[in-house]
Amino acid sequence: MKLIKKFAIATATMFCMAGGAVQAEYPEHPVRMVLGYSAGGPTDVIARVVAKSMSEHLGQSVIVENKPGASAHIAANDIMNSPPDGYKVLVTSLTLNVNPLLYPDRYNYDATKAFEPVSNFASLPMVLVTNYDSPYKDLKSLIADGKANPGKLTFGSSGVGGSAHLAAEMLGVQAGLKMTHVPFKGNGPALQEMIAGRISFMFYPSIGIANYVADKQLRVLGVGTREPHPDFPGVPTLESLGLKGFDEGAPFVGMLAPAGTPPEIVNKLNKAAVAALSDPQVKEQLNKLGAQVIGDSPEEFRQFLIADKERWANVIKLGNVKPE
Repeated sequence: MKLIKKFAIATATMFCMAGGAVQAEYPEHPVRMVLGYSAGGPTDVIARVVAKSMSEHLGQSVIVENKPGASAHIAANDIMNSPPDGYKVLVTSLTLNVNPLLYPDRYNYDATKAFEPVSNFASLPMVLVTNYDSPYKDLKSLIADGKANPGKLTFGSSGVGGSAHLAAEMLGVQAGLKMTHVPFKGNGPALQEMIAGRISFMFYPSIGIANYVADKQLRVLGVGTREPHPDFPGVPTLESLGLKGFDEGAPFVGMLAPAGTPPEIVNKLNKAAVAALSDPQVKEQLNKLGAQVIGDSPEEFRQFLIADKERWANVIKLGNVKPE
């Protein structure tokens, strides 16, 4: 009997040691980083910069795979239904929370339950722009005109539920404005209409705006960062003008694994991501893109996603935002 007991204990010990060895060997083959956005966009560029550095820290290739469509849900659904083994992860943005809020029948999931947050890579601050020859030389004059003439102000976006749309709705809620939303098929066409002066204003990621400002095609009325933006000297932050939450509400670029992924694997992915984002060369590349590096822990990213969902649920409700 004692012999059998000793054998059982020895077998269990060997099994635990073997299991530990398997976990310690992760990853044994390349990791696929799936994106719901097209190649060349801000999320894709940031993901590729981070993936390259993560490959060095993990000792395996991290391969970026683009699966655009259905407001980034094709990629999200792919990861939700993937094995929780750390070999397939999602890199996404605010659509992760916004999709179920706007389309609960179509996208029935809770982000922090359907996924294991790994790390928030970076945020893409938004700036509020108008045509350079617009009568609005500062944000106070735009808001004053909007209050005096409800419905007069028009704002462009890349579509319903996008970052530009929701940022403008957040402005409307806080400033008490009734405005007209003019959605376009992408930020590019919306920006061209803004340059032509056919819409009053729009929110746009800080990436790529500086050239239009220098060429006197656009005027920046406010930046959605906590501190003044170095690319736009003299432009006030929205926070300094009494408009809150635009820094936290900036589009994020973060990584998540399928629900049920073991903590050991999540932590290993997190350490590789944080190490990549701490690399001076990676930081420089992302800063040149206009991104603000974050690189937080899984729990910090989880709490961010919870707050992010609450923020947009409130904006959607108070702004009476309707799905397409």
